Amino acid sequence: MKKICCVLLALLPLTAFAYPIDVQKDLNGMKIDYETFDTDNDIGSIRVANYGDVDAVCKAVFTNGPEAPRTRNIEVAAGKHKNATAKFTREIIKLRIKLTCTPK
Repeated sequence: MKKICCVLLALLPLTAFAYPIDVQKDLNGMKIDYETFDTDNDIGSIRVANYGDVDAVCKAVFTNGPEAPRTRNIEVAAGKHKNATAKFTREIIKLRIKLTCTPK
């Protein structure tokens, strides 16, 4: 019985639910890369990395269904990365992020 309980507890993290994240990007020819994270059931985040030689100003607009979009402005120095996070009042089913970057 103890072995069965241990196996069930070990499988518990496999039941975690991750929501899909769609990113629409407009990078204006800059060397920008991004990575998205489903931090919690009502929090989404994006990590923006600048691999170019010029500093970048990025705007990330997080949209979750009928809620008002959350806008985050990020200044990413050349060769550095920054994170942006948005918390919503409802559970996220599908997160959409519009990432727009321009040279500083």
